[in-house]
Amino acid sequence: MGKDPEHAKFFDWRMALSHAIRDRIVDRWVASTRRTYEQDGKRVYYLSMEFLIGRLLEDGIVNLGLVEEVGETLRTFGIDYRSVLEDEPDAALGNGGLGRLAACFLDSLSTIGCPAMGYGIRYENGLFKQSFVDGRQVESPETWLQEPHPWEFGRPEVRFTLGFRGEVTTENGRTVWKPSELLQAEAFDTPIVGWQGRWANTLRLWAGRAVDPFDLDRFNAGDFAAAAEHEALARTISRVLYPEDSNEAGKELRLKQEFFFSAASIRDILRRFEGQHEDLRALPKKVAIQLNDTHPAIAGPELLRILHDERGLSFEEALEITHGCMNYTNHTLLPEALERWDERLFGRLLPRHLQIIDRIDDAHYRANPTRLLSARSDGQVKMGELSFIVANKVNGVSALHTDLMKKTVFKDLHGLHPDRIVNETNGVTPRRWLHSCNPGLSSLITDSIGDGWIADLEQLERLEPFIGKDDWLHRFRAVKAENKVTLCDYIAERHGMRLNPDAMFDIQIKRIHEYKRQHLNILEAIAHWQEIKDTPGGDWVPRVKIFAGKAAQGYHFAKDIIHLINDVAKVVNADAETRDSLQVIFLPNYNVTLAEHLIPAADLSEQISTAGKEASGTGNMKFALNGALTIGTLDGANVEIRERVGEENFFLFGMLADEVMQRRMIHDHAQQAIAADPRLARALEAIRSGTFSPQDPGRYVHIADNLTWSDYFLVCSDFSAYWQAQREADHAYRDPDLWARKAALNVARSGWFSSDRTIRGYMCDIWGAESLLAP
Repeated sequence: MGKDPEHAKFFDWRMALSHAIRDRIVDRWVASTRRTYEQDGKRVYYLSMEFLIGRLLEDGIVNLGLVEEVGETLRTFGIDYRSVLEDEPDAALGNGGLGRLAACFLDSLSTIGCPAMGYGIRYENGLFKQSFVDGRQVESPETWLQEPHPWEFGRPEVRFTLGFRGEVTTENGRTVWKPSELLQAEAFDTPIVGWQGRWANTLRLWAGRAVDPFDLDRFNAGDFAAAAEHEALARTISRVLYPEDSNEAGKELRLKQEFFFSAASIRDILRRFEGQHEDLRALPKKVAIQLNDTHPAIAGPELLRILHDERGLSFEEALEITHGCMNYTNHTLLPEALERWDERLFGRLLPRHLQIIDRIDDAHYRANPTRLLSARSDGQVKMGELSFIVANKVNGVSALHTDLMKKTVFKDLHGLHPDRIVNETNGVTPRRWLHSCNPGLSSLITDSIGDGWIADLEQLERLEPFIGKDDWLHRFRAVKAENKVTLCDYIAERHGMRLNPDAMFDIQIKRIHEYKRQHLNILEAIAHWQEIKDTPGGDWVPRVKIFAGKAAQGYHFAKDIIHLINDVAKVVNADAETRDSLQVIFLPNYNVTLAEHLIPAADLSEQISTAGKEASGTGNMKFALNGALTIGTLDGANVEIRERVGEENFFLFGMLADEVMQRRMIHDHAQQAIAADPRLARALEAIRSGTFSPQDPGRYVHIADNLTWSDYFLVCSDFSAYWQAQREADHAYRDPDLWARKAALNVARSGWFSSDRTIRGYMCDIWGAESLLAP
């Protein structure tokens, strides 16, 4: 870094350490790449709009087994190891579960030794940085790339020129697309090293660049801003994750982003394949492409277009090859979340691709004349249906989700292709989500059963005989208590609020959405607060309710839920009668680093989505793995978690997915629920009357009205059961040993929820790929 130790700042120490660790990773990276070419095995390409990788320095240190060596080295210079790690910005390349799943998969792919590349966008500003002003969410740029990013390698030699708009013509009997708007995609590579450094794969992110970045004539004429206009416009495509798309310009930019990274990735895949092979018909034997949700769905038509228009294969051959390579992961049962594009916008930006999609659709119809769903209808291009039609395999992400997918959003297509849908229940990497983030528990586990569990998480089942021993359980409780004190210190330092470490830490950390039902959680908190006020001297179990998560910029109802939670917190925390029994806090700017602080300290994990709406969840797995008990519905992977940890170690409530659909058919279901539960009615009245917004009494009337009249996500109908489950949790928490045993059994029985297991499932069931690591 060009400084002597006496003048070095934390930034300099972190960068120096990062480069030292990177040097060691690169050795593994180069060796893995060399072996991939030599073995010529099948490669996996994982296309995702998000990779929520978080901080990478500790990942590298841990996976290379250098924790003690690095710590000792820094101590010789008088530098604190944790302070250096905390100095690293959190890479803002994702929003929530979708992006974090992709990051876990990268770790597992490298740990297993499956030759793979992740493809995404190098967002300069990520999603947004969340702060609160008078309790309201305020968005500002997440400028994580203001400092040099030591983990990436710019690849200026890997650039592809991509186009938009223009016209489609016929020349010499072949269709030619002539784009009128051009830009370039430039590659930036990050090595992802697996456990023990045995293998390293690549995350390749694309940045937008102008074909003609600088107009010297305009500059010399004094028009300095216009001189760099092309570069500024090109960089816009990789500026921000999920630009606000409530306006036409935002929609256009988002579609451009999806094509930008998908098209660049397809060209890169073909370049690599054609460097070793001549016959394009062999592509499915050497290439497996995984579409993480519908964002990269355009990759299928783009591959087909290149094979047909540019490489000269017949349409039928190109379609067969594309189908052999493409696979699609569905993440949602919400029809509105399956992307649909206005065909006028789509055709204006990608005129040839609209023609290709029509031909794909027509070929599928001719092969299946009884079909009901199509990729283009009602003036829309339907990316979910397109992804399904093009894919070789379509997978759900939990057993329940996969079953519901067959019965709901893809019922017709599943009937035509009954072997296409498979299940691959999600998982999380144990390296990040236990070994690194919870060192106390990791040490206890390793002392008990050895360290083999880090690469084989199902070894955790060997903990069960220890759980019956009082001394082991005492150590387990001590680890949780220490984690809670650490979190209290962290929150006090950054947010000025002192929490009670002896209270139950009840945590809900998720993207804010009505189906995830943060408003059910705060509604129960209001009712609980009211009961405490009724009997202030009662024997209440102290509880701290912690929320975190971002609401999409244009999702005003979700932003109002955040505002309500913050307003409730202000009133509850200031109430001298109740604050020893109940505290509420909403932590701003939720990211991977904050999750790493919260999850090890959690006692109760809130997984309370309306049944049939959450595809899987991975936060639920992280909490259970770190010794939190779940309060939840039978939704997503909650079903499998409950089956594995034991129903007696899970606080279940709420309607089942089929009961939800039946309940909605009752036109006054919400009013019936409110009439049947006085606690619910009183809590809603407090919201409606302005108890938590006395300066603006009508602020939350619309939330109360939504829950009273439409209540699509059945908050009111599930409230009474949720209240009862919370009181069952209170009862269990009164017995510290009982709670600890339940929590420890959650740890011991969560080994199946490793992303290593998930990736092995993909390799076997979907990709046909093999590990290149020696046995």
